[in-house]
Amino acid sequence: MKPGFLSKNPSVLWFLAILACFTLVITLLSHAYGPGVISTSMVKTLGKTLCLCLIAIAMDLVWGYTGILSLGHFAFFGLGGYMIGMWLMYERTRDIVLASAGDFPMTQQEVRDAIGTQIFGVVGGSDLPAIWTFAGSLPMQLLFVVLVPGLLALIFGWLAFRSRVTGVYLSILTQAMTLALSLYLFQNESGLRGNNGLSGLQNIPGLAADQDHSSVWFLWASAFALALGYVLSAAIVSGKFGSVIRGIRDDEARVRFLGYPVEGYKLFVFTLTAVIAAIAGALYYPQAGIINPGEMAPIASIYLAVWVAIGGRGRLYGAVMGAFFVSIVSSWFTGGRVPDLPLGFYTVKWVDWWQVLLGLSFVLVTLLAPKGLSGLVDLLAHIRSPRRGGTPMGPDQGSLQQEEARE
Repeated sequence: MKPGFLSKNPSVLWFLAILACFTLVITLLSHAYGPGVISTSMVKTLGKTLCLCLIAIAMDLVWGYTGILSLGHFAFFGLGGYMIGMWLMYERTRDIVLASAGDFPMTQQEVRDAIGTQIFGVVGGSDLPAIWTFAGSLPMQLLFVVLVPGLLALIFGWLAFRSRVTGVYLSILTQAMTLALSLYLFQNESGLRGNNGLSGLQNIPGLAADQDHSSVWFLWASAFALALGYVLSAAIVSGKFGSVIRGIRDDEARVRFLGYPVEGYKLFVFTLTAVIAAIAGALYYPQAGIINPGEMAPIASIYLAVWVAIGGRGRLYGAVMGAFFVSIVSSWFTGGRVPDLPLGFYTVKWVDWWQVLLGLSFVLVTLLAPKGLSGLVDLLAHIRSPRRGGTPMGPDQGSLQQEEARE
């Protein structure tokens, strides 16, 4: 009998079980459903961390498995946040306008004009731009969360892959795309309030709940999305499709000569991971409460690659481990919880030195522990690397050797 998906991928069950236990424990210790051992702000931090784990899975799928080092996936993450943020800000402002009207009825046009003045008065405007046409419709904005980043990735990927741009040149192009989008959104004419961004996103319209409960609900939603993203990605990389994209990573020319449409595979993975990143962003920013173009700066996508490298690229659970570890440790260092380190001649303030520490960690992991944190899982599970021998059959570190291919 042919083994099933879960029997071939026991890590999926382990991951889902750990994620379920983690979510349950946080819920029972929260202010909303327990004694309040874990604060509401910490629950939000953990919910946001799960969203970062989801985009890390997307990054691992496109880089660790397909070999495309994208330095632009945080652009899709931010676009997803902007799409849902438009609805959140529109509906919250609409409630404020209607409440201030009192007993005087307002026409739909008057309400819309008042909303435009409230939202864009800070940038010297009063009219809602055309891109806000469907901002009052939750189903449409949810659809845009998928369509807008997906369409951008599809167009960009088609233009890049059909020209057979690869390697560092493709990475530079993705970074340039992110920078161009970020600079455009900084302009007030973009219709998204420029440098001010969208704020007040933590207040969910029509949701009669305090922050204690809504933070836990977002934690559930983030955990559910992460579980679905992990299962979907594991299903993709475990079958024939996964073998093909790993072959593209190891030796793209060889796969092309075998007759596989390499560009089509790469375009599919690039677009799919962009959509996954956008969904993660749509869940992240309502928990953060604000989004601005600075969130889409190229450095954010570089951090994303660092997370995956520290966790261990080419392993989905490694990407999750890397993102979770760096996010939690970053919150610890930058939140002022770590005491300064006096050296006599100089005092190390970890708030300022955290990024240096992160960069050094990336260098050390790359040089000394290529498997990253996921290598610890291999040790605990007694997973051994395949025997290496012969001439490499591909440029990637994980590619087959001649001796392996004959076994």
